[in-house]
Amino acid sequence: MFEPVKIAPSILSADFMDLGRDIALIEEAGAGYVHVDVMDGHFVPNLTMGVPVVRQLKKATSLPLDVHLMIDNPLEQVSWFLDAGADSVTVHVEALDEAGLFRAVSDIRGSGARAAVSVKPATPIEAVVPVIGEVDMVLVMSVEPGFSGQSFIEGSDARVARVVELARMAGASPLIQVDGGIGVATAPCVAAAGADVLVCGNAVFAAKDPGAALEAIRTAAEEARAAALGLSDILDEV
Repeated sequence: MFEPVKIAPSILSADFMDLGRDIALIEEAGAGYVHVDVMDGHFVPNLTMGVPVVRQLKKATSLPLDVHLMIDNPLEQVSWFLDAGADSVTVHVEALDEAGLFRAVSDIRGSGARAAVSVKPATPIEAVVPVIGEVDMVLVMSVEPGFSGQSFIEGSDARVARVVELARMAGASPLIQVDGGIGVATAPCVAAAGADVLVCGNAVFAAKDPGAALEAIRTAAEEARAAALGLSDILDEV
């Protein structure tokens, strides 16, 4: 929590006819991760990419692959993505019971990858409490998962702040990620609340200059973070 802000561009919004070019652009611009949205058409009403894409991405970039599983049966498939080269895997609390969550987290971390859990907007944040001390990251969805290009749901920053509170109560310090409608206008509020990793889709890849867009979002987030922590004056003097 309250780590330097990193941007995780979602390739769901990239140009799949020139994906290598888009990956190179965000890598050069200083992205922290490549975010890979995996949807099965059941858990969410859309069907996207799978293991073959992750395997090819692993060959194409040195950036960590942040794989977000929006699927009904993560316990059956998580090993596929780990074998393909995922560096971080996120499973949804809505897809698993408590025992399943612990098993998924154990399997992911046992492979050497980072484990994360995610909650949909309508799911109480408290649903992450059982595993908050076991995960490396908590993903707060700020749109209903399933489609890119949606608008940020107001109040999502309060949900981020609640994760911070719950983690401190548990003596844990997972990274906090936010996904959905994140751009220059919305990045500051979630960063100030405690978000460390911001997933951006159209705000980066649909921009005229994706690299400049990525940097603008990160700068806006970092400035808001510094102000929230009372560090603005110190940073101005550096």
